[in-house]
Amino acid sequence: MTQQDWEQLSPDEKKKELYLKQVRLLDTFLEHGAISQAQYDKSFRDLTEKMEMQNVKE
Repeated sequence: MTQQDWEQLSPDEKKKELYLKQVRLLDTFLEHGAISQAQYDKSFRDLTEKMEMQNVKE
């Protein structure tokens, strides 16, 4: 996403994009063995709750 694309997003869209980026980062950590499944699950749950993104799909 370019800077111009980012600037066109609404605050809610930016929040969703940030959330999805963080989830992809967690996915990468898990895939490479940097974190355990338990750590992933806790981090994912905490991120989802704190960002209030319970109903977000990619």
